[in-house]
Amino acid sequence: MRGLLILSVLLGAVFGTKDFVGHQVLRISTASEAQVQKVKQLEDLEHLQLDFWRHPARPGIPIDVRVPFPSLQAVKIFLESHGISYEIMIKDVQLLLDEEQEQMATVQTRAASTDAFNYATYHTLEEIYDFIDLLVAEHPQLVSKIQIGSSYEDRPIYVLKFSTGGSNRPAIWIDTGIHSREWVTQASGVWFAKKITEDYGQDPTVTAILDNMDIFLEIITNPDGFAYTHSTNRMWRKTRSLVPGSNCVGVDPNRNWDAGFGESGASDNPCSETYRGKSPNSEVEVKSIVDFVKGHGNIKTFISIHSYSQLLLYPYGYTSQPAPDQKELDQVAKSAVKALASLYGTQFDYGSIITTIYQASGNTVDWTYNQGIKYSFTFELRDTGFYGFLLPARQIIPTAQETWLALLTIMEYTLEHPY
Repeated sequence: MRGLLILSVLLGAVFGTKDFVGHQVLRISTASEAQVQKVKQLEDLEHLQLDFWRHPARPGIPIDVRVPFPSLQAVKIFLESHGISYEIMIKDVQLLLDEEQEQMATVQTRAASTDAFNYATYHTLEEIYDFIDLLVAEHPQLVSKIQIGSSYEDRPIYVLKFSTGGSNRPAIWIDTGIHSREWVTQASGVWFAKKITEDYGQDPTVTAILDNMDIFLEIITNPDGFAYTHSTNRMWRKTRSLVPGSNCVGVDPNRNWDAGFGESGASDNPCSETYRGKSPNSEVEVKSIVDFVKGHGNIKTFISIHSYSQLLLYPYGYTSQPAPDQKELDQVAKSAVKALASLYGTQFDYGSIITTIYQASGNTVDWTYNQGIKYSFTFELRDTGFYGFLLPARQIIPTAQETWLALLTIMEYTLEHPY
């Protein structure tokens, strides 16, 4: 036990990280709308410093919240006094973080090639950017690196372009890691990039897609936030922009898009995890994608990948109005989750954002859909809450493999249903 404690201290020193000792993740179950509203009151109590991993939505949908050790007693008493049931999902967040950092520390080596790269561990921003350069160097005929902008803290924002030639061909966009703490997404993005290069010319589906379309893959959509999850606070979600007039930092980049911006389903409080920002596209990380999508003009599918909850979602999130293409989107989603489940039996729910989880204004795929990109989808990868954002590295490859089958289903459908 003492050895673990020393390791924890050493890892903390190395990674300079915020301490989560004694923090618990509670899963709250509400039985009525009144109980949902009670839990929402907790969201407004800033002194408790609660971090909602799954926000209050409606009765029957689980609410997951990380509770700092000093607030645990108060939160549990509050819930019990209102007859709201809960269970402890993660007993001590720091123990999972220690395991994660220990695992990373044992495998940190510079890969000389993408074949030697370790896909079964989490990597830093620098390691992923090195991987991107290796991949481009190894497959210059197929892969190129485009810088679409620079982050708030002036880090480059890179997109990989997979193309077999031609200009302004119809394209598919995939991004991972817009919420920086969702590490399994960036790790999956790395795996997808390698998979595309391996399968082109070998797999008939991938070959047909790339012979007719381009694929754009943005692995680290929020570079500043991602760097911060490694250096300082593993649980960081937002960008790192400074908010005038507030001590709180950052904007939720998945509430910053010009689709229902300012409506309910996002916060106007800079200290909130779902703070929408002062105006649409105020975040350069979002604006870079907006400018790229508009400049390209021929993107047919847009897929934004998050974790966790095991969901495949389509527009809308900001309004209960069904999307004009809802029936078709629902059929595509159904096929994709069936393909995903075929490998390991992992079950995903699917549907529109607002009906499947909750109202979310200013989100990515509502904007892309409104831009005329019909096949706009959001994934929420593994798991359903047992580990939440702290999915063990041993699940990276299985997660990426099963998700790839769903992506392939959507991409092939796009190829076969041009519009």
